[in-house]
Amino acid sequence: MAVKWTGGHSSPVLCLNASQEGLVASGAEGGDLMVWGEDGTPLGHTRFQGADDVTSVLFAPSCPTKLYASHGETISILDVRSLKGSLDDFHANEEEINCVSLNETENLLASADDSGTIKILDLENKKVSRSLKRHSNICSSVAFRPQRPQSLVSCGLDMQVMLWNLQKARPLWITNLQEDETEEMEDPQSPGQLLNPALAHSVSVASCGNIFSCGAEDGKIRIFRVMGVKCEQELGFKGHTLGVSHVCFLPESYLLLTGGNDGKIMLWDVSSEVEKKQKSPTKHTHKKKTKRAAYTKQGGNTHASVAGEDEHGKILPKLSIEHGEKVNWLLSTKIKGYQNILVADQTNCISVYPLKEF
Repeated sequence: MAVKWTGGHSSPVLCLNASQEGLVASGAEGGDLMVWGEDGTPLGHTRFQGADDVTSVLFAPSCPTKLYASHGETISILDVRSLKGSLDDFHANEEEINCVSLNETENLLASADDSGTIKILDLENKKVSRSLKRHSNICSSVAFRPQRPQSLVSCGLDMQVMLWNLQKARPLWITNLQEDETEEMEDPQSPGQLLNPALAHSVSVASCGNIFSCGAEDGKIRIFRVMGVKCEQELGFKGHTLGVSHVCFLPESYLLLTGGNDGKIMLWDVSSEVEKKQKSPTKHTHKKKTKRAAYTKQGGNTHASVAGEDEHGKILPKLSIEHGEKVNWLLSTKIKGYQNILVADQTNCISVYPLKEF
C-alpha cells in the first residue's frame, strides 16, 4: 500500500521534483506550490498570482534551495526557505508552459509550451538565447541530455520526437510515431490502435545521455538511442492499456518507471536490450519490428516479476502497481536511504511506494 502525503494541496497535483538534500516540491492546479520534508511534512506553500496551473517544478542541483517553477507563461525562481515572493520571473513563452528542463551546467533552461515552441533561457544573462520552433502542436515534454549541455530531446502532440543541438535552430533528427504505429497496424494483434493516435506525452533521458524513452497515447513505450546526429528506435513495447502519461529513468540505470491513464505504474528493466544492441554489430533499420510487451492484468496492489522477458521474448514489467488513478507525474527519489516512487495523480495527495528490492 502507498503512504499518502496529505494536508498540502486542495486540487490535483500535476508535477514533482526532489532536491539532492531530500526536499520534495509539488505543483498543482490553481497556482499551488508546496515544499515537503522527506517524511511528508509540509514545509512551505505559495500560490502564484493569476492561479495558473503549476505544470513543472525543478530544483537546481548545485543550489538545493533554488527552485524553478512554471505556471502559465511564466517561469519563477524561488528560494524554498522563503516561498513568499519569487527571486525572479521570466516571461519567455507566449503560451502555457508544459515542461522545463535544466542543462547539466545549469546555465540554460528549456521551456516547452502549448504553441509547440521551446524557449532556451540563458540564466546568466537573463534572456532568451534560442527559440526552437518545429513542433506543429503542443510540445508536451523537453529534456536536456546528461553530459551534453547543448543537446536536448522533445516530444509533442504532433506525434513527433526531436533531437536538437543548440548550435542549430533546426532539429538534427525527427521521427513521427504515427508512421511507426501504422506499421504496427499491419499486425493483427493490435486492433483499434487508430483510436489511440501516438500523441507523445513524456520523454526521459537515461544518465548515460545516449538512451531516452518516450511515452505516448497509444500505450506504447519507445526506447531510442542517440547515434551522433540521428537516433534509432531500439525498442517499442505496449506497456499500458491507455495512454502513457509519464516516463522516468531511475538515476544511473536503465530501470524505467512508466505511469498511465489506466491507473497503473510499472517498472521496466531495459538494460539487457540496450546492452545487447550496443554489442551487436548489425545495423538496425527503422522498419524493423520491435519487441512487443505482454500486458497482463495484475491482481492485488503490486506484482513483482523476476524475469524481464517471457518465453516469447516479450518485455515484461519487473513491477506493476495498480495505483487506480490517472498518473500525472512520477518521481524516483531516496527517502531515508531507500529508493521510493512518488506519484502525482488526479487527487490532491502525493502517493509514496517503496522500491526497496531494487
